[in-house]
Amino acid sequence: MDSRFAHVADWIFDLDNCLYPASTRLFDLIDERMGSYIQRLLKCDPVEARRVQKAHFHEHGTTLAGLMAHHGVDPHDFLDDVHAIPLDRIVPDARLTAGLARLPGRKIVFTNGDAPYARRVLDALGISEHFAGLHDIHAAELRPKPDLHGYRLLLDRFAIDPRQAVMVEDMAQNLKPAKMLGLTTVWVDNGSERGNHGHHSDHVDYTITDVGLWLDEILKDDE
Repeated sequence: MDSRFAHVADWIFDLDNCLYPASTRLFDLIDERMGSYIQRLLKCDPVEARRVQKAHFHEHGTTLAGLMAHHGVDPHDFLDDVHAIPLDRIVPDARLTAGLARLPGRKIVFTNGDAPYARRVLDALGISEHFAGLHDIHAAELRPKPDLHGYRLLLDRFAIDPRQAVMVEDMAQNLKPAKMLGLTTVWVDNGSERGNHGHHSDHVDYTITDVGLWLDEILKDDE
């Protein structure tokens, strides 16, 4: 193990655009369903729906958080609808799978999505067996990253010592709370929408472009 990570007992990974590349463009499909949902909700045209969607995303961190705050949307109804997408764009990554299998310690997914969708994605990637836990938007009490509340719930729920944990995330702003709590932070700079928003060297310890490649690099000494 790379000596910089020899202290790590818990590895916390974001899901979307992190465990698979942003170039997969899976979120394009979710975006389309969000737009349709908002059109039905507000009885508006696609242009207005897009404006509302992105305004909530930028202001609240997720479209869902904004819709709940301003329109009283049921989160279960929304998430069930927008996540009803095919996953045939996802291609398993042999290097990622091998890296997770070799990585010592506990692996946990921390996502602003919900658990049923996250499990579908992990299954499509063929890596479900390597994760000991899943902390979704409901486990975070519907307060999405980067709200500090969900991070604290994560640490308490899994009895994680932040000094012995790493968080891997494609949205730089979501690493700030992790760093505040004492975790080592890894930013996956791979082209996610607003992925560099809120980026600051104070809360980004390492920058990578591909999780599978990074795991291969830090585990070389294990061969």
